[in-house]
Amino acid sequence: MDTELISILQEVDVLKAKLASCRPLPAEALKKIQEALDIEYTYESNRIEGNTLTLQETALVVNEGVTIGGKSMREHLEAINHAEAIDYIKDVARQDIEISERTIKEIHALVLHGIDRENAGKYCNVPVMISGSTHMPPQPYLIEKLMEDFMLEFGRMEKDGVHPVVIAAYLHDELVRIHPFIDGNGRTSRLLMNLYLLRKGYVIITLKGDNDAKLHYYKSLERSHTEQQHDDFYLLVAEAEKNALEKYLSIMM
Repeated sequence: MDTELISILQEVDVLKAKLASCRPLPAEALKKIQEALDIEYTYESNRIEGNTLTLQETALVVNEGVTIGGKSMREHLEAINHAEAIDYIKDVARQDIEISERTIKEIHALVLHGIDRENAGKYCNVPVMISGSTHMPPQPYLIEKLMEDFMLEFGRMEKDGVHPVVIAAYLHDELVRIHPFIDGNGRTSRLLMNLYLLRKGYVIITLKGDNDAKLHYYKSLERSHTEQQHDDFYLLVAEAEKNALEKYLSIMM
């Protein structure tokens, strides 16, 4: 493992312990803070995928049910669906339900709810290409076996005591590589990553959707998928978790 990654993970664990020492936090204050952070996560995750709603517009759509003039129905649904998917992963994490293929399909079904009823929660059955990437996703007939192997490797990593942040990064990285769904793979992968982080006592990561951050994100995934060099992406995730913990602590203290 890269020495810089090891160093960041050590910092993450110190911050996580510091946050744990602050708990339990005042319920009402925590709720307000969490709502704001969740809206930011929904905004940035959708922004990565090309959604043009602003942060304020996303908040109005999700919290107030406002319809924004000049924005498509799909963009509204993407905001609403993502907010519901965050609630879902929090419930799963709270109940400590085992992460399975069914969990992944349920996240995806929420992401595409009302957008693509035919494909929501179902693996794709036609070949797909990823725009702007040289990585070619596996053929549809291979997806079932690849997803089964994916879950087995996830279990092995847990058994071997791999750092939870690295496992979370792997879950995102590998699900995007397999690209099992016709649409919504990115959002589903980020939600899966955050579900695992929540289960392990970490906080939700918000990967930024501005041009520079998005380019770095896509380049690190591309390198992982085409050159099998995973450390860049794992480091990106570890740094994002560190930043998220620092932000959380700065609000709390």
